[in-house]
Amino acid sequence: MKLALFQSLPGAADTAVRPGVLTGDGIVDVSEAVARFDARTPQEVMVAIIEHYDLLRPELERLSSSGRRLPLAAVRLRPPLPRPGKILCCIGNYWEHAEREPRPLNMFLKNPDAVIGPGDTIVLPEFTEPYVFQHEAELAIVIKGPAKQVSQADYRRAVFGYTCIIDVSARAQGRQTWRSGSWMGKSFDTFAPLGPCIATADEIADPNNLHVQFWNNGDLRHDYNTNDMEHRVPELIEFASAIMTLNSGDVIACGTNHEGLGPLQDGELAEIEIQGIGRMALKVADPLKRTWERGIYMGPGSTNPAARAAPQT
Repeated sequence: MKLALFQSLPGAADTAVRPGVLTGDGIVDVSEAVARFDARTPQEVMVAIIEHYDLLRPELERLSSSGRRLPLAAVRLRPPLPRPGKILCCIGNYWEHAEREPRPLNMFLKNPDAVIGPGDTIVLPEFTEPYVFQHEAELAIVIKGPAKQVSQADYRRAVFGYTCIIDVSARAQGRQTWRSGSWMGKSFDTFAPLGPCIATADEIADPNNLHVQFWNNGDLRHDYNTNDMEHRVPELIEFASAIMTLNSGDVIACGTNHEGLGPLQDGELAEIEIQGIGRMALKVADPLKRTWERGIYMGPGSTNPAARAAPQT
């Protein structure tokens, strides 16, 4: 099942954010199924669905098969988790054709307030220090909690589903993130596009065999499979839950294959698609109207080394 949050287009009498099930020909409002829960915000609504999914599933399936379908052109999809409690992001985590020993698994926390959704705008900050702002297309795990000390063999009990995330990053040179760390240079407002939906775990046979793609103004940039992860999804769950309690609606971003990194800049269209989940498009705006040489900065096909990533204007 593909679960989403949506609202009517601006100008409608009621633009409240509602839960829905995506189908092949639209979206079905399932608000009546979750009305019994004391969920006051869109985030609380989705958390209630996650925590009570086994109870709700028969009703959600009934509504999705017989309820009135709204065409996607008539609604606006919102981020399926508008304000996750935590966004944990893997550092590196892809082999990228390297012949070496696995690196130690590591993660950082990304600002949950940075979340935006389909059709929104990534706004580049008015900082002159970063050399470039780049996209990182990633698979994201949606947690069902509370989950603590979860073994790799039992990882499925902590996974509700999967979604797409773009880990927008302010970079200096190479992979070095602004201010020499990961958290601040990746936590500007709008730097965590999430969506378009949550594909429940039963929809994804193997999270480590999914095709991930990203387009910048129609040009394919990221194009990789999640089977290239150094540390696979079960290990990510075990590692994170050994450190902290994972709660329903938390997110773990699995890292990206950096081959294909390039700049984001004013006026561009950014699109991510992951097999079995869906596709999401966002706009990019830069109040300072900076420009960078377009192209791939890292990996095979690189035309613009990161050392040449300083703004041209």
